Amino acid sequence: MMPGAASAKRWPMETAKERWCEAEVNRIAGKIALLSLDPDAARAEEYFERALAVAREQQAKSWELRAAMSMARLWRDQGRWDEARDLLAPLYGWFTEGFETRDLKEAKVLLDELHA
Repeated sequence: MMPGAASAKRWPMETAKERWCEAEVNRIAGKIALLSLDPDAARAEEYFERALAVAREQQAKSWELRAAMSMARLWRDQGRWDEARDLLAPLYGWFTEGFETRDLKEAKVLLDELHA
């Protein structure tokens, strides 16, 4: 469980042992950390790092792409453009098909922005 997360409760996937969506749950938690009344970029980055680690462990490239885009947007907004590009570019390059999907279209737009 991530620091600052509700300590009295466990993520539903932890109690049910269902981990297929764990990366996405962490990514969304990171987005929530950024959208809260008191945005917490450090906490968001922790969630995004966890999402990336889980996706890599599960070899789930689509979840990894989503987590990488979220992290890249955070880093872009912090002026860390090179890190954002270095994270996202190789992952986008891994894909050989599906370029008409929303995720890959959004990744391409973000990469183009990071190369500008």
